[in-house]
Amino acid sequence: MLTLQNWLSFYEKNYKFVGRVIGRFYGEDGLPTPELTQAEAMMTKGLEANKQELIEKQRFPPCNAEWSFIRGSRFWCSQQSGGVSRDWIGVPRKLFKPGVKPYCVCVRTTGPPSDQLPENPTHRNRGDLDHPNLGEYPGCPPLAITCSVPL
Repeated sequence: MLTLQNWLSFYEKNYKFVGRVIGRFYGEDGLPTPELTQAEAMMTKGLEANKQELIEKQRFPPCNAEWSFIRGSRFWCSQQSGGVSRDWIGVPRKLFKPGVKPYCVCVRTTGPPSDQLPENPTHRNRGDLDHPNLGEYPGCPPLAITCSVPL
């Protein structure tokens, strides 16, 4: 649906409107059908999901990664990993989300958690390390910015 939204935006921006095609989305009277209303609602949900994904990517940027047939996988964090610029490096962690295979993200190791509420100023100065959806890579030091996972 987001691809359809992108096409609609492209045509609305670059072409002059001349009419509607009668069929699935517009009736013979030129009015929108319930299917168009449903499609627009799905596009809106998709755009909102994209916004949430960008917010999460700022909080948990993807790790840099490389794979070798001989050495296996290596994950590491930098101030640019995942295409997200920030003033911290972080450490590699597996992020677990329902319905998605765990993947590597960089996690802040100091300061308050990202989701800390202002009315609860106490924290353990561990950044987001205590987030319940994160897991360490076995065999990797807890605060290492690079982690190798052999085959």
